[in-house]
Amino acid sequence: SVLQVHIVYLGHSHGQDPLLTTKLHLKLLSSVFSRQEEAEEAMVYSYRHGFSGFAAMLNSTQASTLASFQGVISVFRSKLLQLHTTRSWDFMGLSLNTQQRIPLQSDYGNDIVVGIFDTGIWPESDSFKEEPGMPPVPASWRGTCVKGDKFEPKKACNRKLVGARYYLNGFEREFGPLDTSGDGEYRSPRDRIGHGTHTASTAAGSTTANASYFGLGLGAARGGAPRARLAVYKVCWFKDLDGKCTEADVLAAFDDALCDGVSVISASLGSSPPLMPFFRTSTDIGSFHAAQVGVTVVFSAGNDGPDPSLVQNVSPWSICVAAGTMDRTFPTRIVLGNNLFFMGEGFVRKEMKMKLVDSIKFFDDGSCSFDKWNHKLATGKIVLCFSSIGQVSSTTAALSVLAANGSGIIFAQTTTEQAATDDYLPSVQVDLSQATQILYYIQSSKDPTVRVLPSRTSIGCSPAPSVAYFSSRGPNSATPNILKPDITAPGVNVLAAWSPKSSPTLLPFDERSVNWNFDSGTSMSCPHVSGIVALVKSVHPTWSPAMIKSSLMTTAYARDTSSDSILAGGTLKPTDAFDMGAGHVDPLRAVDPGLVYDMGARDYVVFLCSLRYTQAQIKSMLLPSPGVDTSCGGGESDLDLNYPAITVSDLSCSTTIRRTLRNVGRITNAVYFASVRSPQGVHAVVWPRLLLFSRRKERITYYVTMIPLKRSQGRYDFGEIVWCDGHHRVRTPLIVHVNTTKDGGSSSSSLGRLQVA
Repeated sequence: SVLQVHIVYLGHSHGQDPLLTTKLHLKLLSSVFSRQEEAEEAMVYSYRHGFSGFAAMLNSTQASTLASFQGVISVFRSKLLQLHTTRSWDFMGLSLNTQQRIPLQSDYGNDIVVGIFDTGIWPESDSFKEEPGMPPVPASWRGTCVKGDKFEPKKACNRKLVGARYYLNGFEREFGPLDTSGDGEYRSPRDRIGHGTHTASTAAGSTTANASYFGLGLGAARGGAPRARLAVYKVCWFKDLDGKCTEADVLAAFDDALCDGVSVISASLGSSPPLMPFFRTSTDIGSFHAAQVGVTVVFSAGNDGPDPSLVQNVSPWSICVAAGTMDRTFPTRIVLGNNLFFMGEGFVRKEMKMKLVDSIKFFDDGSCSFDKWNHKLATGKIVLCFSSIGQVSSTTAALSVLAANGSGIIFAQTTTEQAATDDYLPSVQVDLSQATQILYYIQSSKDPTVRVLPSRTSIGCSPAPSVAYFSSRGPNSATPNILKPDITAPGVNVLAAWSPKSSPTLLPFDERSVNWNFDSGTSMSCPHVSGIVALVKSVHPTWSPAMIKSSLMTTAYARDTSSDSILAGGTLKPTDAFDMGAGHVDPLRAVDPGLVYDMGARDYVVFLCSLRYTQAQIKSMLLPSPGVDTSCGGGESDLDLNYPAITVSDLSCSTTIRRTLRNVGRITNAVYFASVRSPQGVHAVVWPRLLLFSRRKERITYYVTMIPLKRSQGRYDFGEIVWCDGHHRVRTPLIVHVNTTKDGGSSSSSLGRLQVA
């Protein structure tokens, strides 16, 4: 039968000699082959540092046989993961202006190495030059820069870029030899696509003056933690105009990164639902072992919005980031022949004055798509296209008009999806009501013309943030009692470094080369949070990943720059926790959260028990630590995981949940008061209402009782619990799905059972 790359996961490496671990892997693999040489040939990777397991070419029978062996936790096929493809720091309050300079970015981060799992790096970019006065590489760093095609470690690496590795075995077993011919890939950490360079410079790029995209968005570009170090792990490769990443390669990168000594891992990749169980997914296994050794892992939520339940990367031990907009727009003025004018958005570089035509002239049914083109030429004309006809994107419309030899497009988009994009052909986005008036002008004029002026950069004139329409939404389809996404950060038109080898649009005929590029996606919001994690970790080196995540979530805000509720892109309605998680990240408040929710080894045991793992399996997955009880009582629920959000996916009767807060504020004798906003149709009571912290009492447990007051089924309602000491506001989202109708259709699964106190 067919041989495919499978991953065999065995749990923790338990500090064994790596060579001995690999020998054991080979011995286990040999048991399903007739000769040891065949097993050696089949082995793709031996994971032996951060955890224990291996990747190998197996048929389905061999995979099933290995899965039945004692000590094997899971065997799964290595899937393909997709990439989730600079004003943002000022927008979040971290300003470069010297009068109001905030020391957070300039004083912290030297001791932190951020690991980026992506398409590699363009080391010559100004973003990766050493910051002035950068001290030597931290002594804790054990990683390296690997030599490869057009990548010379002595030249490429410095005190900023301290590590660079690449992983190809999984990719080549899947797709055959890497194509390095012509404009192909580099067999090295060098970035052919641009995506990895963009995410690395967003997370921890050095401060660079005069960054812009053809003059737009001009300003100083910098990463979230400009003083932090970068280590890149190239796991995604250029194929079919996109980046492809295999799970076998991603797991190999986790194995090395945890041994190298990174403090944060940023991975803007994932795969759309259905979601696999946690320990049958490389990203969840890698991030689980990272959390145990104090490494925070940040993932993107995915770009499958605005439909619900499509959020990816939902493990409770990692951070999942949604994408939001910024208060920067690119207004582009359109003047019609009758002097009516409209303001659209675009990246138009030169003024255009030409004939204006409705798409129906060149496309059957008027949908601007190549397969509808009637082969008439649109030479010297700007074409009006509607997204609502044929459900086309602005890029599809622009390329279709380009095929008809048109000079530009005006693209009608719903207001909630409007954002400037570089579609190669000059394009301006307008909303449907503006476009309708433009269409009336075309229909009523004998010789319709239009003048499009160059785009400008405008800051602070539009309310922000809103959640991007493409950002993947909750609820979590694997463990509905765990809120995902966790947090929102900027992910629309983020300006960051780019690979000059790659065109800004990635289109094969786009011959432009840029050092900076605008890109959108949860791929862009993920490294914003990774940079903030690096700052928080540098200020609080002893904090666990759970404490850092809690500090981001409980201090996040849910109001935009006009003090109104944040809008959910893709709709005209306010956001809820399934759109934005706990809210939009606020780096300055995250450094001083007052109280945090921590999670230790026992918390993870309880969670794994609720997923029905056996005690033996749990023991083999956990880092051995003295005094940790690894037993399961049988009644564990993921509702009691000490998570910074409370989600009850099936409330059918009065239910009590507990949470424990830890005081990390400067004042030891702190007093916090609770205020509760109950979800609609639920009475939520917090006890005690007052928390008195002292030197002897650093941690306090509180209880929340939720009583359903309505007959309901299939509907989520949202509230919050806020603890306040007069200075800190510790906010916890409260999300409840009341299910009190008789025939029920209960959504409770074996993954999350309610406990009634």
